[in-house]
Amino acid sequence: MSIFPLGLRLEGRRVVVVGGGHVATRRAFALVESGADVHVVSPAVSDSLASAIGRGTITWHERAYHCGDLDGAWLVQTATGVPAVDDLVADDAEARQIFCLKGGDPERATAWTPAVARVDDVTIAVSGGGDAGRASALRDALATALQTGDLPLRHRTHPRGLVALVGGGPGDPGLLTARGRRLLAEADVVVFDRLAPQSVLAELAADVEVIDVGKQPDHHPIPQEQINALLVDRAREGKVVVRLKGGDPYVFGRGGEELLACREAGIEVEVVPGVTSAIAVAAAAGIPVTHRGVARGFSVVTGHESLGELPRRGDHTLVMLMGVKRLRSTADELIAAGHDPETPTAVIERGFSPDQRTTIATLGTIADRASDAVSPAITVIGDVVSLAAATTGSVGVRQTS
Repeated sequence: MSIFPLGLRLEGRRVVVVGGGHVATRRAFALVESGADVHVVSPAVSDSLASAIGRGTITWHERAYHCGDLDGAWLVQTATGVPAVDDLVADDAEARQIFCLKGGDPERATAWTPAVARVDDVTIAVSGGGDAGRASALRDALATALQTGDLPLRHRTHPRGLVALVGGGPGDPGLLTARGRRLLAEADVVVFDRLAPQSVLAELAADVEVIDVGKQPDHHPIPQEQINALLVDRAREGKVVVRLKGGDPYVFGRGGEELLACREAGIEVEVVPGVTSAIAVAAAAGIPVTHRGVARGFSVVTGHESLGELPRRGDHTLVMLMGVKRLRSTADELIAAGHDPETPTAVIERGFSPDQRTTIATLGTIADRASDAVSPAITVIGDVVSLAAATTGSVGVRQTS
């Protein structure tokens, strides 16, 4: 049967739902969501419908259907489960030139509701030729493809440009969020860091501009001010600019600085959090940063600054980022400030990569045991490190006796 796809604006318009069961409930809620003035006609209703009626979002006519119930309606849904009643409603709707959604009888319906999903400002509506299961499967596949970026929506309208600060996670592209992938698929420009999941760059369209602003330890070839200016300049050209970072933009990622620079320039900014390596890489090594009865809190710091004021208890986990080259001086500073040199300590290198390596020792011996450790790496100090003992002997794990 040939149909004409159409979207309806129902806000403030009367829509009648005849029936109070499962189908009627789902349709009534969907109609309320569209802003319709929903009237339910039924002697009894489901508990869910009763709750909505009690909140005043739906008007209930607590009785059987009467022929005059369609007066003033723009649309009707009948789903009583009683064929004679549903046929009567459909006949009345036909006589009044009102479109009728007829539950369980698409052949006699004059309107069909597609399977619908909404992804940001995009509405997906799929008709399955009368097969609701097929329509739902197609809808879900399309929605997932849009969310993950497998079906990109390039060239969305951003008259003043857009900058998206996207956290790429701890390195494994599988840990990049669905929202992050979606924005990458829409990007005109991608500005990325050394620790960002660079394998996803191969998925970009050929016309996407890719700019490497990665910093090496103690070597920043492109100052932060220039990166800020680059984001603003590209966005002012009306482009979608993705700033792809490792971990989370707001955990030692200078995301706050870039956000302020863009907002001061009047540029629209979206922040997409990422999985921070401070927690994820520790977890990859079998170390939870908190654990009942072992650690009640944790601090995340860089290894470049004074550490003497940090909590000195083994039940407070310390996670240090970007400090592997200063590991010996950091350990000495912590011990001098009162930290127990016997505190379990781990250095995890290249988290989530095939050559991830964990070195487990004590605070007093970790510098010797991990003297050959290289960036990227995190250091975890605290009693929770002892929970990784079960991984001893695994590939990539070194532990003192």
